[in-house]
Amino acid sequence: MTAAPHSAADLPVRPGEDPWSDAELTEIRVELEKEAEALRAEIGESQAQIAARLGDAATEAGDDEADASSKLFEREHELALSNNTRELLEQTEHALVRIEAGTYGVCESCGKPIGKARLQAFPRATLCVACKQRQERR
Repeated sequence: MTAAPHSAADLPVRPGEDPWSDAELTEIRVELEKEAEALRAEIGESQAQIAARLGDAATEAGDDEADASSKLFEREHELALSNNTRELLEQTEHALVRIEAGTYGVCESCGKPIGKARLQAFPRATLCVACKQRQERR
């Protein structure tokens, strides 16, 4: 059984901001869905490159130390980029889930509105500015 879709106007906004319109929320949702699709494709390509590099490792047994170090750095760099992309995908999917659940725009720390302007600039935001600043100071 699927819950009825939530109205964009029901999403919280900060004092002085206009309520969300269905068109604005749809624009954010479409942007996030496109981004998630692109991130999934990027992860797939990255996985293939990592697998190819790992496969090359057997043939690199005779490399000198500098070549081996350079190739190790490239593999580690590729893994770091892949992990960052995965984290971005998780944040993007989390935002989409929050839109569907009707909790988009609610700060996950204090429960107050994140702010429509902040979400339009950074659609994956889960914290209001005050909570984000507190988190960064820790």
